[in-house]
Amino acid sequence: MINREDMLALTRRMTVKRTSMTRIAGGYLDMDGYVDGTFNTGFLKLSPDEKEKNLQIAKVIPFADTNQNLKEYAFSSEKMKGDSMWKLLMGMRVCGLKNDALMETFYEIVGEQYQAMGDYAVYVFHDRYDIPAKGKDHVHQGESEEMFEYLICAICPVSGDYEPGEPECGFLFPAFMDGAAALNYVDVYQKDQAHPHTELLKMLGVW
Repeated sequence: MINREDMLALTRRMTVKRTSMTRIAGGYLDMDGYVDGTFNTGFLKLSPDEKEKNLQIAKVIPFADTNQNLKEYAFSSEKMKGDSMWKLLMGMRVCGLKNDALMETFYEIVGEQYQAMGDYAVYVFHDRYDIPAKGKDHVHQGESEEMFEYLICAICPVSGDYEPGEPECGFLFPAFMDGAAALNYVDVYQKDQAHPHTELLKMLGVW
């Protein structure tokens, strides 16, 4: 079960002034899954308006109704071996999205499996959250105790000149659990619970 407070700890920092996002990368795909274009840039290089717009997209995932629209899934030990999605995500996380070859592989896998009604975008964010240390009374002490390094992926329909709409689905990897990274878990977002993108779960290897 996802702890709502863990998610709120992440979303509280998703403002232009407080964000610690390091990088954003993305691919634009047509409804058949072909990549039309990509981008990859440091988050700090964005204008304030672009930062705000992209943070609103990223925030949808962790801010969603926990254990309803945002659910926790475990990777089996088998799904963490070989050429698995888990290994690809770990590689993307370690390099901070700076390896274009890994990103292109990720977009291609999404394009092969995602079921879209039209053109769409795949946005991937990389963040490093310095987890505040807490005393025995659970009051924040100020200095960070450890760092939570994670990715947020949001898949959004696009219209016009690559203008993204609200994310249809996405995920947070690794899951944030008990104030630390749970490397064998992923939190998956579905905008429409009645018609979820189960192909995303299959792609991740948790279905």
